[in-house]
Order: sequence, then structure tokens, then C-alpha cells
Amino acid sequence: MITAKITSKGQVTIPKNIRDILKSSIIRFNIKNGKVEIEPVKEIAGALKKYVKGKKYSFAEEREIAWKSIIEEKYGKKI
Repeated sequence: MITAKITSKGQVTIPKNIRDILKSSIIRFNIKNGKVEIEPVKEIAGALKKYVKGKKYSFAEEREIAWKSIIEEKYGKKI
């Protein structure tokens, strides 16, 4: 069992041995039966694919295109 402190800003340092097990810098929190589970997110870019229409872009480019598309969808503003 590993114990960590949550800071006043809601931050916690994940110990190195746990980070090594996760093998990802992006994590997802699941709440099941009153317990919190942490799992690694291996590929986030796939979640943005619907905004880039099958073209090959870097993750940063996909994210930028996705944000622009979301703003256009939500606010009707062309960027």
C-alpha cells in the first residue's frame, strides 16, 4: 500500500514505481463501489479523430483542430 498527500490545490504526486506501472502520462479516474481506480490512457488522439476526418496529424495538431471544431459546434463561430 502506498500513501500520498493531496495538496491544498488538489494535487498529488504519483510515486515513480506507480508511474512506471502506468506507462502513460495521462490517466483516467474510475469510481466503483465507493473506491477510486486509476488507469492509464494509452492513446488519447483517437478520441479526436472525428474532428480531423482521417488525415494524419500530430497530437498537437489534432487537439487544435478539435478545439476549433468544438467552438464552432457550440458557439457557431468560425475560427
